Amino acid sequence: MIRAEIAERGPMRLDRYIALCNAHYYATRDPFGRAGDFVTAPEITQAFGELLGAWCVSVWEGMGRPDPVLLAEAGPGRGTLMADALRLADRVAPGFAAAARVHLIETSPVLRAAQQTRLGGRVAAWHDDIATLPEGPLLLVANEFLDALPVRQILHDGRERAVGCEGERLVWTTLPAPGEPPGERGEAACAWVAALAARIARESGAALIIDYGHEGGATDTLQAVRGHAPADPLAAPGETDLTAHVDFAAVAAASRAAGAAVHGPVPQGTFLRALGLPERTAVLCRAARPGTARQLQAAARRLMDADAMGLVFKALAIAAPGLPAPPGFVP
Repeated sequence: MIRAEIAERGPMRLDRYIALCNAHYYATRDPFGRAGDFVTAPEITQAFGELLGAWCVSVWEGMGRPDPVLLAEAGPGRGTLMADALRLADRVAPGFAAAARVHLIETSPVLRAAQQTRLGGRVAAWHDDIATLPEGPLLLVANEFLDALPVRQILHDGRERAVGCEGERLVWTTLPAPGEPPGERGEAACAWVAALAARIARESGAALIIDYGHEGGATDTLQAVRGHAPADPLAAPGETDLTAHVDFAAVAAASRAAGAAVHGPVPQGTFLRALGLPERTAVLCRAARPGTARQLQAAARRLMDADAMGLVFKALAIAAPGLPAPPGFVP
């Protein structure tokens, strides 16, 4: 399909290529875990989802405990994060658990089936996009979601990066200068966040975005992963995970322009320490066998340490104006 489009229309802009590849990739597989291509934080330790559940409970209380409240997740994977968050809420915040209406933003039929298995009747509905979420107060979590949205790349000579063909082989090429400054442009991510921020400013609520990224200035962060190892982004289209680092400065600016308040970004390690990951891990370790306890401690260090996921991953909150600063972002 990609070769045919290039043959008909000429070189394909990078964001179009990423969109086509990732649509096929996520629609046809479960990419998570050791048997897949990568592992995300909810699969590393249950404490991650539990703490994000506690974060939602705290923000809900700051909103005045609305009932009902939409509890949504964008890119929920296997449903692991939501399952851990709901288990925490059932135990410590039954009022929130009763008020929450779970909505999942997921386009993959394979992953929807996994989420159905994990969450069962707790899911009110699945959505292809935030546009179809019901109206009302919203709490949304997006962990490693924005990094999979398409990006453009404007080169230093002004031309735009694109994908072409040499026979059957895909190759890098360029398009004429679009008249924009050089850099990597996450326009799809900013548009998605702007729509979310406008919804939150209008209906009340908050969103928590966690992803790997930077605060502006990066020029080439495109990467492909297959079998937990780096891969050539052009070698097997639709069979590798294509991502780019999130420009949190641009995401924050888009959120403010849409009328929402922004908190952060802060490093993931700082955020999770503030939420109590070391303390929650210690509690889990006391009830675990020694081998499991060591795995839990290693998982917590992996999420928090600066030389692992603690620094390159960042957390940012979008909230309705006037709400208290959410946990993990209090000055």
